[in-house]
Formats: sequence, structure tokens, C-alpha cells
Amino acid sequence: MNQTEKKVLRFKVKRQDDLNQSSYWEEFNVPYRPNMNVISALMEIQRNPINRKGEKVRSVTWDYNCLEEVCGACSMRINGKVRQACSALVDQLEQPIILEPMSTFPVEKDLVVNRERMFEALKKIKGWIPTDGTYALDEGPDIYQVEQQEAYKYSTCMTCGCCLEACPNVNSGSPFIGPQAIAQVKYFNMHPTGAQKKDERMAVIVGEEGISNCGNSQNCVQVCPKEIPLTTALAELNRDANRFAMKSWFKK
Repeated sequence: MNQTEKKVLRFKVKRQDDLNQSSYWEEFNVPYRPNMNVISALMEIQRNPINRKGEKVRSVTWDYNCLEEVCGACSMRINGKVRQACSALVDQLEQPIILEPMSTFPVEKDLVVNRERMFEALKKIKGWIPTDGTYALDEGPDIYQVEQQEAYKYSTCMTCGCCLEACPNVNSGSPFIGPQAIAQVKYFNMHPTGAQKKDERMAVIVGEEGISNCGNSQNCVQVCPKEIPLTTALAELNRDANRFAMKSWFKK
């Protein structure tokens, strides 16, 4: 991209007025500034919502919060790849910069999607540490440092949806809860107190929503913004699921 081209950025945005409307494309020119990311470009469009035809239109709707790749809210497809808009620098993107909502989730408006299925999946796998007062609520159980380091990788999950968007087995016709929730099963099962719910989580893993639906495409680990070892979690839980299933069978 030469200096002249840098003066104006061209954006092509896939838009949708609401949940029940058809999508359409709209293009915008955005004045270039050094070190711009996609979010700052969308803010420019929001300040001056005039498309490339010179028509004043409704400003583009998108989701964001932290702007530091921590909250996961600004996930979208950028030039065909799902990623965080806050960390996508325009200098590193080919023009036109094509913005689309994630296709795995219902589109609410423009680039905003409903990620409810991810939060419902966390409820199903009991993605929390129980603190119901049945044990001393003081310093808590000791965790070895090596286990802390392994668990930390999984704790950085933002519930951003990138792994579900990339997974070919997560779709409206499949009950698969996806790699994000399955990796959180490993995370919470590693905690000495969290392990109290291990059997309940494993029952989900061996069920129809669980790991049997994973096709091992490994797309999830390639797009994870936090580089969480999702395929490692899937492989280890697959082994644990077989053991749990055998143990459950012998209990009958």
C-alpha cells in the first residue's frame, strides 16, 4: 500500500438491519491515520455515516468493550478470518477491508451477534468453582505451581466465539457445545474444589452435546486469540470421557 492509498481506507461491511431482515453490503471510505485498528475505523464511520455513494446512512452497529483483547466482544470476520477487531491493525490488512458478522451465531444487527449458546454451554458444564459452605472458606486448597501454570492458559478464555466460528461441527443443526466449553471442563476439573463437579461435567462430555461430535479439524486452536491449547484439552478429555463411560457402564 503506497502513501497515496493510505490516505483513504476502503471498507466493505456486511449489514443487517435486524434479526429478521436480509443482509446487504455497504462500502465506506475512512480517512487513514497511523496505527488505526478496525474499531477506530468503525468509530470514524459512526461519526460520519456516509457511504461511498455519498449517501447518509444508518451508522454501523458493532459490539465492543475493553479494546484490549480481553473481553472478546468485538469478534467478527475480517477479510474472511474470524478475529478481534480491536487488535486488527489496518496497516496489516488488504483493501478493501471486508467486515462480516460471525456466521455461527444469530445476527442481531450488522456486526453484532448473539453468543448466548456459549454462555448456556458454560451453565451445562457447570463452569464455576462451587462455594456452598460445605468446607472451610479460608485459604483454600493448595495447587502446585506447574498445575497453576497449565490452568492459567485455559483461564484466559474470553468467550469470544472465534473457536466456535471456525469449527465445522458447530452449527444450527448440531448439538455440539464446542471447543470453548469443553476446554473449560478441563480447566474447572483441574481445580481441587472445582473437581467436586467433575462427574457432572463429564456426563455432559460423554453425552450427545459432547466430545463425540468433535471432528478433530483443529481449526479452533488456529484462530484462538489467546492461543489456548484447545486441541490438547480435547484430546485429554476424550481419554477421560472413555474412562468415565466405562466406569459408568460398570456401575449399572
